[in-house]
Amino acid sequence: MFATTTTTTNHQQQLSVISNTSPIGGGGIVDKKPVVLNTTRSDSDNTILTATETSGSNIVASTTTITSTSATSAASATTTDTPTDSDPTDATELSLETKEPNPDNEPQEEQPEIDIVINNVVCSFSVRCHLNLHDIARQGNNVEFRRENGMVTMKLRRPYTTASIWSSGKITCTGATSEHQAKIAARRYSRCLQKLGFNVRFRNFRIVNVLGTCSMPFGIMIVNFSEKYKKDASYEPELHPGVTYKLHTPKATLKIFSTGSITVTGKCVLTE
Repeated sequence: MFATTTTTTNHQQQLSVISNTSPIGGGGIVDKKPVVLNTTRSDSDNTILTATETSGSNIVASTTTITSTSATSAASATTTDTPTDSDPTDATELSLETKEPNPDNEPQEEQPEIDIVINNVVCSFSVRCHLNLHDIARQGNNVEFRRENGMVTMKLRRPYTTASIWSSGKITCTGATSEHQAKIAARRYSRCLQKLGFNVRFRNFRIVNVLGTCSMPFGIMIVNFSEKYKKDASYEPELHPGVTYKLHTPKATLKIFSTGSITVTGKCVLTE
């Protein structure tokens, strides 16, 4: 009889605690008699309800909510399912705008390239012996004796060059189009003199002058050019139809004509 009454009373206290507890997760304080009570209940919303004794006359009913994860997932699902405010037609119009040709990105016309053509390479060398010009003129091939100048000119076909020979043994070769051709021509002239009986030694080969030409795709106002660069340019129309312009680095001399043609003459570039 007494056992049954006790069980019923505990069950009623448990129900009173649970009924006074907020199912949302807020805390509630219920005034009860001092009793040790520890109950746990799980709702369908994954909310755990617990009641524990904290003081002699107060029982704190607290709830631990696990719905944060589910609420977060639900919110994310709502965000995903909710249609965006942007209209797909706006994206299409934006893509069409980006595909429109931009005049700034259009390929510009290629500037014509300016090629400098080497027309003449002048070299000099010495054979280190005395040369009899009369013997060279009588026995040599493709030679011409110039008495007024005191020298003999000799020509080769390959490479097509001309050599000026002095009796002191100094020789100047012109007509080559590269440094390599100039050196080959100089050695061939030395071999020709050696075949004529001279004690030839090939020495002091050096490139004396290089002549190159180029043509600009436009005309040049040489009068205005000479006035603007008075320090380095000189224009004497009575003596020469072009402007003479001197470069300091690298050292070179330019002959500039009104047609756009420029002749570049450089000094020694190779010494051996």
